[in-house]
Amino acid sequence: MPPPPWTLLFRVPGRYDEVTPKGDDEALTVGATGDDEVVVVPWPLLLRHRVVGRIQEGARYRWWILWSVLGGLFSVYAVFTLIAVSLPRIAAELGTSTSTMTWVITGPLLAIGVTAPVSGKLGDVYGHRRMFLAGLGGSCLFAVVSALAPTAGTLIAARMLAAVMGGAAGSACMAIIFASFPPHDRVKAMGFWSLVGAGAPVIGAAVGGPVVEAVGWRWVFAAQAPLVAVAAVVAAMVLPETARAAARRIDWPGIALVTVAAVSLLFALNRGPVFGWGHPVVVAAFVVAPVAAAAFAAVERRTDAPLIPLEYLRRRNFVFPVGATAFAQFAYMGGFILSPLLLAGPMFDYGEARIGFVVLSRPLAFSLTAPVAGYVAVRLGERSAAVTGALALMASMVLFSTVDSGEVRTVVFALVLSGMALGIASPSLASSVANTVADEDLGIAGAAQQLLTQVGVVAGIQLMQSVQAARLDAVGLEDSYADAFLVGTAAAAVAVVCAAFVRSADRGRDEGAADGAFDRVSGSEVVG
Repeated sequence: MPPPPWTLLFRVPGRYDEVTPKGDDEALTVGATGDDEVVVVPWPLLLRHRVVGRIQEGARYRWWILWSVLGGLFSVYAVFTLIAVSLPRIAAELGTSTSTMTWVITGPLLAIGVTAPVSGKLGDVYGHRRMFLAGLGGSCLFAVVSALAPTAGTLIAARMLAAVMGGAAGSACMAIIFASFPPHDRVKAMGFWSLVGAGAPVIGAAVGGPVVEAVGWRWVFAAQAPLVAVAAVVAAMVLPETARAAARRIDWPGIALVTVAAVSLLFALNRGPVFGWGHPVVVAAFVVAPVAAAAFAAVERRTDAPLIPLEYLRRRNFVFPVGATAFAQFAYMGGFILSPLLLAGPMFDYGEARIGFVVLSRPLAFSLTAPVAGYVAVRLGERSAAVTGALALMASMVLFSTVDSGEVRTVVFALVLSGMALGIASPSLASSVANTVADEDLGIAGAAQQLLTQVGVVAGIQLMQSVQAARLDAVGLEDSYADAFLVGTAAAAVAVVCAAFVRSADRGRDEGAADGAFDRVSGSEVVG
């Protein structure tokens, strides 16, 4: 019987019981027993062995891993904001209201936060390379579904499922980076991760309007699908597997309880301004969240394979960086949502194009600052960088609260300052968490950060907007925004306190070790 078309035939002289291509973990068992045997090898596997073998021979293999996963991350994240500027057009085409279509934006945010712990744990158990590739594959599939969506409900569901897959890729991306870089060098890599994480939405926001206006919103997703597919092929070629958890069981009761807690809290924060904070449904959700969280803690104490080992909650470099990130995101995203409303109101009366140009300065400052901050943190320490960033964010919120009519320069400066602030703090906070957990828990560590980040984002957006709306009639337009930004100031102040308790990584040894021997599979230093 002829071999399948995806195999290559080549004649191997001599006796070979096993062929192990250089630079890969897996051996190709040939099973040749005689001389001059014919060996059948799947050509995709052979191609990957050759490509990875060549890349691994270089001293910068870990940077190839970084660029590969960041390429995949960019292909997923760029679309999150690309259609935000065109919701009225999409709503009109699908025969629904703009308020309904806002779920195309808020739905994915909630989906990422809720499913982050699950995807992180699955990556720890089954391997982050598999989860990353599965996330890219799912994102590609749901991009096609989004492009063909006949109704608003289909589009919202497709975007939420795409966000789940994108969130899985994001958690795995962070774990792969952490496993590929030694602890003292992770902050550099996280600077570039922050560049893409912030830069992709910037590009999406900048080109979204013109692209949709020129070719229509469906072509946005039609173009995303091949982009994600190419990123997946590159990742499949380059990425190694990461360490897996010794316990292969999944803590499904823990997953169920943390999902209930996250869904309840995020739902209450999201619907509170719509239904009213005293509405029975909102109050019930706020009650369910802590009850489910307490039940989750009780389950985790008894299980042999906890979703989140509770011992991490006693480690200062786990609790305080995660807390600083959540409160910083509260202020950052709350301010980011209020800024366009401030510029569109009677105080400035800017149009959409002008507003987009002004607010672009914040994420642009973030994405340009983060890579530099990663390198600076190696010299100054993670705590110094995190505290500096949180203080700068606090100062930006105070500056926002002083804006008077017509002072657009103050708005721009505050936007740039807050973008730089988060760019300075984020790489250090993320790497601090990774450096305090075991290699097999890198996925759940990244997922915990994602979950608390989403809680901070949703809470900041909803609460700061609610304060501004509630104070409008009582104190007037300018003071209502000032009061809302003072709430952001308080959140940033809590971030400063949390950041002050972060311990910097130990860099007493020679920094040249960063380019020395390193175990790319387990992510641990090789001694000797």
